[in-house]
This record gives sequence, structure tokens and C-alpha cells, in this order.
Amino acid sequence: MGMEKLNKILAPTDLSELSCVGVRYALDLARSQNAEVIVYHVLEVSDGWTAKRQDFGPVSEMLARQQQTLDRFVREKFADRIDLVKVRQDVELGGAWHNIIEKAKREAIDMIVMSTHGRTGLDHLLMGSVSEKVVGRAPCPVLIVPAHDRAAAISKASNVA
Repeated sequence: MGMEKLNKILAPTDLSELSCVGVRYALDLARSQNAEVIVYHVLEVSDGWTAKRQDFGPVSEMLARQQQTLDRFVREKFADRIDLVKVRQDVELGGAWHNIIEKAKREAIDMIVMSTHGRTGLDHLLMGSVSEKVVGRAPCPVLIVPAHDRAAAISKASNVA
């Protein structure tokens, strides 16, 4: 069975430095396949969420702010690539792996590309467990790009900045 032509690639990001590895891979792959990339950020809603987030105002404002953050992230980190590829950006509320699966179904995504790093803690959405759940339930192939080798280089680089 030959590989199908990729038309739409979903690239989830938690806006961390390590998630850039996956997004960059998705952009390069899209360029070679002449495909569209949807850079996708899930604003996680957890149980203690409303209590913590009261100072954030209405949800629409929060989403708008997050959309700006994502836009800045994409423009800063991938300036050399975004003009070469058709890129769309989406921010949604929910739970990371569940949203990623639903998004892939809704958009008829051909491939999900995401980095994984063995971080724990709720501030990192692209934990191993999220990747694992996505792989187990995705409606399309999932490409996992390991980011752990780059961790040292990245932390060195960000200390300089």
C-alpha cells in the first residue's frame, strides 16, 4: 500500500519550546507534500479551572488572547517557514488528547504530527500520556517526533536570551 498524498496535517502545540520540534517537522512535511498545516492549541479546562481563572474575564476574551499568543509563537518560531506553507491556526477549549482526536475527525486530517517529551505536570500538554492516547484513538496516522535529545540544547539557548 503506497502512502496517500497528505492534504491536511494537524500539528498540536502546547506553546512550549519542545513542541516546536513537532510543529517544525509538520511544516517541513507539508512543504514537501504541498499540504496545509493546522497549528492547534488546546486551552485545557480542568476541574479547578474556573476558580483559578476568574481574573481572566469571559471565555471569548481568553480565547482571543490565546489566539494572539499562538499567532506570535508561530510567527516568532517559524518565521522562515510560514510563508512557504499554507498554515491555519486554531485555539479551542477542552482537554488536549480528546480535542486533538475530535479535531482530526472534524477536519478530515490526513496525519497528526506532534512532539513528545517525558515532562510531567499539567503545564505541559504534550506529555507522553497525551501522545499515547492520541495514537490509540486517532482516525489517521500519527507521527511522533521525539524532542528529548534537544532539551539540553534548548535550555542552553533560552538561558542566553
